[in-house]
Amino acid sequence: MDEKEQYEFDRQGYIVIKELLSGEEVASLARAIDELEEHALRHLDLPPRKQSAWGPEYHANPERGYHVQGAKGQGRTLIVEDFWNADPAFDLLADHPRTMQYIRAVVQGRVTVNNSELRVRYTGNHSGTHMGGPIDHKYCYGHNAKGIDAMMVRMIYFVHPVSNGEGAFCVVPGTHKTNRPSPYGNDPHAEPGMIGLEVEAGDGILFTENLRHGGFVNRSPRTRKTLHVGYGPFWMMSQNIATMDEPPHLTEQTRARYRREQLDLFRAWPPRA
Repeated sequence: MDEKEQYEFDRQGYIVIKELLSGEEVASLARAIDELEEHALRHLDLPPRKQSAWGPEYHANPERGYHVQGAKGQGRTLIVEDFWNADPAFDLLADHPRTMQYIRAVVQGRVTVNNSELRVRYTGNHSGTHMGGPIDHKYCYGHNAKGIDAMMVRMIYFVHPVSNGEGAFCVVPGTHKTNRPSPYGNDPHAEPGMIGLEVEAGDGILFTENLRHGGFVNRSPRTRKTLHVGYGPFWMMSQNIATMDEPPHLTEQTRARYRREQLDLFRAWPPRA
């Protein structure tokens, strides 16, 4: 993360990283995403079920270790959490070298993964605006003598282009530093200052959860598919909705595949001796 990127991240609360993924990585992830979407849709309403403390009920897939909720259809979203367990193709994002250079520049101390989502947004869907302003300590943003000191941050990976009309991720720059909550509700199209971040396949967006963000309406016939990975200090437990504040959910099969460096990213507490 160079000096200009650090300045822009601190000023705006996000940066767009061009060509974060190689063409081969994009192709591999896109295939795995399409297959996982189809598998999740076939199992969506089946047992076993898991009731989230935050409200939604999930299908907890015993075969492939993911949690899924939502639906396919006009205006709907499918959210598949803990995608690591579903397909070894996702392993490349665990300790992804270029990603970790950025993450370690904005999260101080030992870093761990706390969130993993495949978001599939169908035509007519939008993501309500949230965060910004005063916020829970898990998501706050700071700066000290060592530099940027963010708590939870996210990297979004894009495997196809996304324009504003296709439901671009959108933000209100600088709202990670405001001292007042937003008075504009959660419609991303109704908030002054909201901008869409258009991207190409292979790009990434890194942002602090303290930033006000959402997703424009997908007005196209194309389904929008993105992978989200959240990072933060080692003491932060899972921030997936299905397993909120529980230890990160990795199956034994996934743990057996991972190198030590990858496993260390999923050891939330206590820190390794």
